[in-house]
Amino acid sequence: MKETLRYLTGIAGPSGYGSKSTAEQVTANCSSSLPSHLTAIITGATSGIGAETARVLAKRGVRVVIPARDLIRAAEVKEGIQRETPKAEVIVLEIDLSSFASVKRFCSEFLALGLPLNILINNAGIFSQTLEYSDDKIEMTFATNYLGHYLLTDLLLEKMVETAAQTGVQGRIINVSSMIHSWVKKDTFRFTEMLIPKSYNGTRAYAQSKLASVLHAKEIARQLKARNARVTINAVHPGIVKTGIIRAHKSIITGKYSVFFMASKLLKSVSQGAATTCYVALSPQTEEVNGKYFVDCNESSCSPLANDESEAHNLWKQTRALLHRRLCHPAA
Repeated sequence: MKETLRYLTGIAGPSGYGSKSTAEQVTANCSSSLPSHLTAIITGATSGIGAETARVLAKRGVRVVIPARDLIRAAEVKEGIQRETPKAEVIVLEIDLSSFASVKRFCSEFLALGLPLNILINNAGIFSQTLEYSDDKIEMTFATNYLGHYLLTDLLLEKMVETAAQTGVQGRIINVSSMIHSWVKKDTFRFTEMLIPKSYNGTRAYAQSKLASVLHAKEIARQLKARNARVTINAVHPGIVKTGIIRAHKSIITGKYSVFFMASKLLKSVSQGAATTCYVALSPQTEEVNGKYFVDCNESSCSPLANDESEAHNLWKQTRALLHRRLCHPAA
């Protein structure tokens, strides 16, 4: 009840920010303390909170790389950013996060540019009402929201560790998840069934992908700590935002889960939805913070299952084995 009241009223938490804070507000004091020549990759930056995150980071002087399937839309976002911030450096490269081959190709193209990599924001997400499969024959929501970002992070992690060591600037990875990760029960979270479901429910598939995103952050954070790397990874819940996912898939806010949305009452604006991501990416207050879950720009609690270290490690191992099989021994 207290958290719902805080959300509805916008009362600030320990960070000084709350549900009503915008991305510009939470980064307003960051520019003077930010190192120069930071580079950020932001997936899903052609619309919604991803585009707003790209706009605000560019406004704060960060070089922004936009991986995109829709290159025309990406070019429009780039043009809009540079119209507002003429000195902004925005790079557009092609990617299809549901395709392992495409993710590999994007990473090769980015690394060939010879740029540093300070920030990786795994923001892109889809919600599908119907069962669809990726080119790799994997359920599309899980392939895009989780597996694509796992592979992207894996292929770029050493560049981030190297950049942090060379520059002394801590690298930051942010997984954009959702509070609906807490709807998933342990007995329904089975790796092979998420790859090829026996029965399909769009909301369940979305929630499972978002739980996987939090578990991914937890496990990679543990590994980074173990090797004393100057890179952190955290997960964030942006809030229930007025984006294409909500507009196109109204069933996610109906049915037995509608109580949550009734409690929320008001959807966040896109700028409010991007605030937590931008805060974790740029704020001095989040330096050295690793393996945490943020809501409304403040550390929060995720579900017990999302906090299960053995579950996180098992998911990481199963994913790694899958990718090894698919990438090293592709099907004919």
